[in-house]
Amino acid sequence: MVPLFMTKSIRYSCCFLLAAGLLSSCQLPKPLLHPSARPMPVSFAGRSDTLGIASQNWRTFFADPHLVQLIDTALGGNLDLRIATQRIEAARASFDYSRGFLAPQVNAVASAGVDRYGQNTLNGVGNFDTNLSDNIRGNLVIPNPTPDYFLGARSTWEIDIWGKLRNRRKAAYLRFLSSEKGRHAVITAMVAEVAHYYYQLLALDGELEIIQKNINYQQNALGLVRIQKEAGRVTELAVQQFSAQLLNTRSRQGQVRQQIVENENQLNRLLGRYPQPIARGSSLQDRELPGQVLTGIPAQMLVRRPDIQQAELDLQAFNVDVDVARAEFLPSLNLTAYLGLNAFRTATLFNPGSIAAGLLSGLSAPVLNRRFVKANYRQSVAQSRESLYRYQQTILTGFSEVTTSLRGVENYRSVAELQAQEVAVLQTAVTTSNDLFASGYASYLEVITAQRSVLEAELALISTKQAQFLAITDLYRALGGGWY
Repeated sequence: MVPLFMTKSIRYSCCFLLAAGLLSSCQLPKPLLHPSARPMPVSFAGRSDTLGIASQNWRTFFADPHLVQLIDTALGGNLDLRIATQRIEAARASFDYSRGFLAPQVNAVASAGVDRYGQNTLNGVGNFDTNLSDNIRGNLVIPNPTPDYFLGARSTWEIDIWGKLRNRRKAAYLRFLSSEKGRHAVITAMVAEVAHYYYQLLALDGELEIIQKNINYQQNALGLVRIQKEAGRVTELAVQQFSAQLLNTRSRQGQVRQQIVENENQLNRLLGRYPQPIARGSSLQDRELPGQVLTGIPAQMLVRRPDIQQAELDLQAFNVDVDVARAEFLPSLNLTAYLGLNAFRTATLFNPGSIAAGLLSGLSAPVLNRRFVKANYRQSVAQSRESLYRYQQTILTGFSEVTTSLRGVENYRSVAELQAQEVAVLQTAVTTSNDLFASGYASYLEVITAQRSVLEAELALISTKQAQFLAITDLYRALGGGWY
C-alpha cells in the first residue's frame, strides 16, 4: 500500500513535469527577418516614358485581324492554358479545404463493437458487482462479452487561439491568387508565342517573294546568256554557271516552303488544333517597321508582369507558412464532444434512457516530438528564403528582358535602314551589270555575283525586319502586356 503523502508527492511531480513540458514547448523561435532588398532602377535605359505599350490591350497592340483571330483561337484551345485553369481550381479547392478547419468538425457515426473483460480487470469486477445489484434486472444486466452500439454524432474542434488555422487559410488564399497570376503568365507567354510564329510565317512569305523575284531575274539572265552563246560571244561554261545559280535558288525555294509547313504545324499545335493552313496578311516585305516604343517606368512593370506578381504572392504565402510553423510550438486547445444513442443491447438502443452526451477539452503541446516541429519550422524558413530569392530573380529577369528587347528594337531599326540602302544599291548594280553584259563591257561572272549579292541582301533585310517585329513583341510581353 502506497502512503498517502507519497501519492500526493507523485501527483505534484506529475503536475510539475507537465507544466515544465508545456512551458518548454512554448519557447518560440525568433521571427524571420529577410535581408533588405537592393534598390531598383528608376527607368529603363534612361527612358522616362510615363505610359508604356503594356497598357494597351493585345487586340489594340497587334492590330492585325488575322493575328487577333489566331490569338482568340489559342485562348480557347491551348492545352497549357487549360492546365493552368485546372491549377486555379485546385488552389480554390485547397482554400475551401483550409477554411473548414476553423469550424467544428461534426461527423455522423454509427458504430458497433464488443469487449470481453477479464475477471481480474477493473471493468470485469465492476460489471460483476453491478449485476449483483437489486436494481439491475432484464435488459440492464451487463453481458460478458459486452457489445457497444452507438448511433449519433461526434465532433472535434481545435480553437484557434494563436491564429494558426487562420494563417493556414490566409496562405491557401494567397496561393489561390498566385495560381490566377500563373494563368495570366501563361496567357502572356502564349500571346507572344503566337505572334512569334505569325511573324515568322510572314517573314517566310517575304522570303518566297524575294526568291521568286530573283528566279525571274536569273531565268531572264540565263535566256540572255544562251543567246550570246549561240552568237559565239560566251562559252558553255557561262551557261552552266547561270544554270547552277538558278537551280540553287530554286532549291532555296523548296527549303522555305518546308519551313512554312513546319511553322504552320507548330502554330496549329499551339492553337490546340490539327494541322491546317494558316490565314495571314501580307508578308513582312510590305510592312513598315515599328517606330519608337514607350516602355513606361519600372514600377508599372512590377504591377503588370504576372510572373512577378505570382512570385510576390508565393513569397507572402511562404512567410505565412513560417508563422504557422512558429505557432506549432504553442499549446493547442481542442474540444471533443459527442451526442447520440449508446447501449450494449440493440433492443434498448432507441430508448430515451440510451441518450448519451459528452464533452472533453484539453491543452496539448509537443514535448518529446519537438524535433519534428523544429524540423518543420526550419523547412518553412528555407522555403520562405528560397521564395524571396526567386522573387528577386524574377524582377532581375524582367529588367533584363525589357532592356534587351528595347535595345533590339532600336538596333534592328538602324540595321534595317542600312540594309535597305544596301538592297537599293545592289538592285541598281544588277540592272547595270545586265546592261553592261549585253553590251559586252562586263563578264558573266559579274552578273552572277550581282544577282547573288542582291538575293542575300534582300533575305538579310527580311530577316532583320522579322527580328525587330519579334523584339517589339518580346518587349510588350516583358513589360507585362498581353494577358488582358
